[in-house]
Amino acid sequence: MSITQILFWFLTVMAIGSALMVITSRNPVYSVLFLIATFFAISGHYILLNAQFLAIVNLIVYAGAIMVLFLFVIMLMNLNTETEPQKNKWLKFAGTIAGGCLLLVMVAALRDADTKTTTALMKEGDIGLVQNLGKTLFKEYVVPFEISSVLFLSAMVGAVVLGKKD
Repeated sequence: MSITQILFWFLTVMAIGSALMVITSRNPVYSVLFLIATFFAISGHYILLNAQFLAIVNLIVYAGAIMVLFLFVIMLMNLNTETEPQKNKWLKFAGTIAGGCLLLVMVAALRDADTKTTTALMKEGDIGLVQNLGKTLFKEYVVPFEISSVLFLSAMVGAVVLGKKD
């Protein structure tokens, strides 16, 4: 086994294990922390696929900003086991049946997928590199990029004007 395969299997086990811990954890704060670990593992997969930009954006946007927002919301809600309503056993049974049906549909859909002939380019392709994204962005899409930057600047100025006290 090469180091790439070892890293792939380590990241896969880490992603699946932490995703299962998100679902099974009783404490919501621990669930958010396990979700951050899942995002780190997925970013590792992006790096293995030579998509550095996706990996960095995944870490900054999801593991950074959104998880901090989730933590603030969970801490502000002050979730206690005393205030949590008790679930009916029929509701749990219905949830189990619905989850089983979803699993059945997913297995049926993925069973016919053509995965034997498609392979991912590793260490060869340059599609996901930041350098190529920058070249494309500033050569072919420079006008829409500049229009969006002026739009963001006007939104920031508007937010400052609206937030300013008289």
